[in-house]
Formats: sequence, C-alpha cells, structure tokens
Amino acid sequence: MYSHVTIGTKDKVRAKAFYTPIMEILGNPLRDPAKAAPFVMWTAPDGGRPFFVLATPFDGQAPTFGNGQMTALLAPSREIVDQVYAAAMKGGAADEGAPGLRPQYHENFYGAYFRDLDDNKICIVCHDAVSD
Repeated sequence: MYSHVTIGTKDKVRAKAFYTPIMEILGNPLRDPAKAAPFVMWTAPDGGRPFFVLATPFDGQAPTFGNGQMTALLAPSREIVDQVYAAAMKGGAADEGAPGLRPQYHENFYGAYFRDLDDNKICIVCHDAVSD
C-alpha cells in the first residue's frame, strides 16, 4: 500500500543515530547511502519497499510536525515493541505512551508511543495475539 514514509529532521546525523538502533531491532536494514542520497533511508527486511526516510525539507525551512499525524512502525512481536520503546527512551525520545494493550483499537493491539528528537510522533505496534 505504501511506497515510503518521510519524516522531517533538522539534523540527519543526529536522527540517523537515534533511529539506527530502532531499525536494527525491527530488522529493517539501512539502504545503501549511494542509492539513498540525499536521504537517510531504511528498507523493509527484504531490502525492498516500503522505505522509512529521514530528510531535511527541500525548501530550507525548519521541519514541522502535524497535530494528529503519526507514523506507526510494525513490530513482529510484543517483545520487540518493548525493546524498541526502551531504545527510543534511551536515545532521548519523549514518552507518549508506554508499551501495553490498547483494547480500544482491538483486542490484540499492543503498542507504544514516543516523540523522536524532532518531535515527530511514532508508534511501534504489534497486532498479533500472544501465541501459546
């Protein structure tokens, strides 16, 4: 459904350092910088789309975030949600909701929320039931 998601940053080096451990936990490899320039880009685990992209705005203005906008990254398990959230907090993210079930969405929605270093709201979510 999606080709890529791009979030704005004022400092790609800092943002890359923040997102690298998160993407490693999720199993999303960094795209070859020669193919990704002028962006910082991670691919799906198979190396294809969708891409998660960090970019400074082309117009030279400061990046901004929107009220009600959020990027949700899919985790393969609840344990991975917990690990990504911990990595984000360690990296300086602002807490927007600790890992846990959100039954108001559906019975197996297990997610966590944070704001990255540029104030973009990110959700990490697993939709799977716990297997026995």
